[in-house]
Amino acid sequence: MSKIVADTSVIINGQLVAQIESGNVRNFEIIIPQSVLDELQSQASKKKEQGFIGLEKIKRLKLLSGSYGLNIVVSGSHTTSDDVKLASSGRIDALIVDMAKQNDAILYTSDKVQHLVAQAEGVETVFLKSEIKTKSLEFLKYFDSETMSVHLKENQYPLAKKGKPGAFVLTKINDELLSKDYLELITSQILDIVNICDSSTLEISKTGAYVVQHEDYRIAITYPPFSEAFEITIVHPIVKLTLDDYTISEKLMERFADSAEGIVISGAPGSGKSTLASGLANFYHKKGKIVKTFESPRDLQVDSGVTQYSKLDGSFDNSADILLLVRPDYTIFDEVRRREDFVTFADLRLTGVGMVGVVHANSPLDAIQRFIGKIELGIIPNVLDTVVFVKDGGIQKVYDLELMVKVPTGMTESDLARPVIEIRNFEDNVLEHEIYTFGEENVIVPVGKKVDKVGIEKLAEDKIKETFRRYDPRAEVEILSDNRVKVMVDEQCIASIIGRGGSNIKEIEKSLRVHIDVVEKTSNDVSLASDDISLTSDDVPFSFSESKTALLLTVNRDFTSMHADIYGDEKFIGSVRIGKKGLIKIPKRSDLSRKLMDYTSSQNDIKIYLKDL
Repeated sequence: MSKIVADTSVIINGQLVAQIESGNVRNFEIIIPQSVLDELQSQASKKKEQGFIGLEKIKRLKLLSGSYGLNIVVSGSHTTSDDVKLASSGRIDALIVDMAKQNDAILYTSDKVQHLVAQAEGVETVFLKSEIKTKSLEFLKYFDSETMSVHLKENQYPLAKKGKPGAFVLTKINDELLSKDYLELITSQILDIVNICDSSTLEISKTGAYVVQHEDYRIAITYPPFSEAFEITIVHPIVKLTLDDYTISEKLMERFADSAEGIVISGAPGSGKSTLASGLANFYHKKGKIVKTFESPRDLQVDSGVTQYSKLDGSFDNSADILLLVRPDYTIFDEVRRREDFVTFADLRLTGVGMVGVVHANSPLDAIQRFIGKIELGIIPNVLDTVVFVKDGGIQKVYDLELMVKVPTGMTESDLARPVIEIRNFEDNVLEHEIYTFGEENVIVPVGKKVDKVGIEKLAEDKIKETFRRYDPRAEVEILSDNRVKVMVDEQCIASIIGRGGSNIKEIEKSLRVHIDVVEKTSNDVSLASDDISLTSDDVPFSFSESKTALLLTVNRDFTSMHADIYGDEKFIGSVRIGKKGLIKIPKRSDLSRKLMDYTSSQNDIKIYLKDL
């Protein structure tokens, strides 16, 4: 009787069983080396699926032996501790080849290296390449064009999410409860195809869990002791979008194309973050940029010109060492989760690599919060310049970050100035949050929107405005506290307000009984002033006349009882109340009348603006 020595690979993938069942192997003595049995036992003891599959296949061989004239024997000595330590270096494989040589047997293997070594040593060998067709994979029957993911669990009905991000429905596929044996069959097929298919990789292999990327299917397999029951979750992207498929403003598109190099895409699981990241990767690739990705597992749907990297020796930090040698323009970092991931992301960005990170978060603010404490607060704006929040497959909000040295909003004393990270809505540049150090803590403080002032505060602001509009007709006032205000004026007016040695401002402070900070008006102050109707609305038409005792300015009677500011030759004269029938009556002996006569030479020099009280 001719002899066959079977190695571990040909037993686990079932090719030896297939050869027997097809009738190609009959009347043989099949020798299973003791080292092969020990290796399978070790894997099964560690709860690795290959071990259980291999032992089941040996059991199957013995059941077939009687029908095909086979004699199944286990031969050889048990492996030693040294053999186990050197297994990765080929020690057990060498023992198997020696077994075939000593018994003058044919070595059956599905391991290419084992096959070549046996040939080199003059041992007759048969190479049985695994032949598993992708179409025969059992889990594929659960997918259609609308299925986002399939969820298979022991003793439960098969479930599927159908639809698109933000608009999916969890549905029951059929009414058949799933057995453990059936899920083990699916797992066996998946693990087998990893060994023979270049488009399949085993991304994670732990006790109780596997993660496999097969083409564009991401497969997570869990079983005891990690999970209480056998479960398989398979995720499959159903759409591939470009940036043109999103509602993106021209301003944001310009930011992506020209200046954004520290982008964070945030959102809840299943919101469409990775789809947008894939779209950005392809966008940069088509612009002629060198683009790489960091993924584990590698499941982004990117163009073939984009290279996808996984963890090198278990760490993205090691991958970063290689990445810098290939000089990418942009790197897409999918799923930044662990502390070391945030550090690696920041380190790569600070070296000048354009970075796009994907972060799980319920809001764009939470995404920023996840960086705090992992990298220094002061360098966050250098790492993140654009934070994009994705919800229901679309871009919902975008934040812009900038580092400033200023007094935080809500504080009044100038000696409280500190580095502050401003978080602004990208589209309208409105300040929404500030990040700064308060005591020993880093805090994110919301900045409330300005509300219209009423009552005494409004009267006080108007009084202060009236004082300073003698110097600058467009002066703006911000009340910081009960005894402190900030006045914003044009730069050329500051000297006259301060006076020689500060004498003038001291007199004003003594008169108003508040401390006054006079600052140059910025572009932001101008935009705030645009909401003031007295400065931006058209002046009100009026007719001028004169009585024996008063100057008479008559406007439309619809403005009766409203308040107005009067300017003479673009200088603020004063505020008045419009009387009955739209008549403004200014006594000739009043200060207002004297100022009006001093600053104007004709009616055309007088302007009236309604006030918004």
